[in-house]
Amino acid sequence: MIHPLDSIASVLESTGEYRVLRRVGPFADCTDQPTEPTFIGLILDTETTGVDHTHDEVIELGMIKFEYGASGRIYRVLQVFNQLQEPQKPIPPEVTRLTGITDADVAGQRINDAAVRAMAGDAVVVIAHNASFDRQFCESRWPIFVEKNWACSCYQVPWRNEGHEGMKLGYLLTDYGFFHKGHRAIDDCHALRALLAAPLKTSGRLALACLLETARKPTLRIWAAGSPIATKDVLKARSYRWSGRRRCWYIDVEEELFDIERAFLSQEIFQGEVIDLPTERITARDRFSIRVNPEASD
Repeated sequence: MIHPLDSIASVLESTGEYRVLRRVGPFADCTDQPTEPTFIGLILDTETTGVDHTHDEVIELGMIKFEYGASGRIYRVLQVFNQLQEPQKPIPPEVTRLTGITDADVAGQRINDAAVRAMAGDAVVVIAHNASFDRQFCESRWPIFVEKNWACSCYQVPWRNEGHEGMKLGYLLTDYGFFHKGHRAIDDCHALRALLAAPLKTSGRLALACLLETARKPTLRIWAAGSPIATKDVLKARSYRWSGRRRCWYIDVEEELFDIERAFLSQEIFQGEVIDLPTERITARDRFSIRVNPEASD
């Protein structure tokens, strides 16, 4: 049965003068049985007291455990988890303004570590919308996340190529005609689940299928060791990043692009053939982890 408000929304949209945003709703499990191999995935989001995993703490953890097929189709939600944690220090006012989480909300609360381990145990991939942030906080607190494959729905889906101007969760939802209560862990998880289940606007591919394809590909981290100081702007313009810890510029590229990058360094940076170029091979097991983060504290 069509809700009366849905009829009103459809009339408004049909005029071409209005866009109607609908709140992200619960996932409707598929009634038919999968005809392809299926796997267990975990969508995860954290709210924290700050951005430094070495000093700040998780104050909220949200997770959605789901079953998906080799095609990237999401078949059913298996479990939903959301718990708060009282930090050792008061929540900074700017965090409360952003998330709405107050000291009163978290007083006496503690995330059940055993429940987290049980829920994450059989997941073959953990997905977060800013995996480099969430992974480092999670693996610091829950060792089970250290050896998991991780994927980043923000940077490993070609949102801009698919016609989106922004990659933030709220922007993407708006483009799909939805909205949610942002900056709370489980609400962000539900929003991301809705995006992953949808076809991309230009290619029509399922967002989850595209994400998993990218996440499975190994990448190479290339270090421009010994590059002249005068070339820093050239490196920066080519998307190299500076590692303060190693005092070196680096870039992550797909394996098949290695020869192209070596040619660039030889011609533009070192003015001669580079033979022993320092590289590291990175897979989803290590990507976004503290172990391979050049800026992580020793």
